[in-house]
Amino acid sequence: MGRFKTTTDKRDSVDVLCTRKAYLNLSKSFTVWVRGIVDTNQIFGLSKTEPSNLSYFASYDGILGLAFSSISSSGATPVFDNMMNEGLVSQDLFSLYLSSDSPLSLLVMFSGIDSSYYSGSLNWIPLSYWEITMDSITMNGHLISCANGWQAIVNTGTSVLSGAPTAISKILHYVGARGDSSNLISCSTKHTLPNIIFTINGIRFPLPTTAYIRQISICNSGSCSPGFEGIDVPTSSGELWILGDIFIHQYYVVFERAYKSLLQAAPRLRNLLVFTSKIQY
Repeated sequence: MGRFKTTTDKRDSVDVLCTRKAYLNLSKSFTVWVRGIVDTNQIFGLSKTEPSNLSYFASYDGILGLAFSSISSSGATPVFDNMMNEGLVSQDLFSLYLSSDSPLSLLVMFSGIDSSYYSGSLNWIPLSYWEITMDSITMNGHLISCANGWQAIVNTGTSVLSGAPTAISKILHYVGARGDSSNLISCSTKHTLPNIIFTINGIRFPLPTTAYIRQISICNSGSCSPGFEGIDVPTSSGELWILGDIFIHQYYVVFERAYKSLLQAAPRLRNLLVFTSKIQY
């Protein structure tokens, strides 16, 4: 993102739920430059109080909300809605490319899709807000969850895959995680484990072990950690899953606003040099 210019002040109390904490904010109106896009009169929530450990664990300056305005805190119009309303973008969509290599990099493209970041074709998936319906989750042909079709969101703000505790326990059992609170496995078994298959809108999206098993650095212990978290968030149609960065590492994702659809490509091209060179503006 480019530059910001303060235009007006508006004192307000805004609650932003993040990592299960609430922040008290001061709303300000800014002019925002995103490359060649100039968004005037953009409301920002400026944090006044934060959890003490936020700056230690999180290396970012803020949160760029791209959800629908109807669920925006304090009723503020999100930045992409302003871009659409002011006719600043030619297409009402934005796309995400999250590298799976180190260092991690994220490319957000407003009003565009770059085919150099993926292979195969894009698949349309209906949305309700940013929720999608998953047909099933399987491992080695065994049903893990979503026998009746559960809801899920694709979320860059979540680093792991989150789902119902019973389903997560099944996955941990399949990968041979220890029965203690660490849920660690031996890294030597990493390449013998099966893919996890997410079937969404009739399309299979495999997630290999290289995506969902992560090595940890604890005195060269040779231990790996499965990237799963149990959450208990019931919805009107059943369980809620969050497909976080572990999933997005594997797929180029396009959020299409005009028709409330989400596009996901076949597994992305993985040349980090191409990716990093494209974002060195």
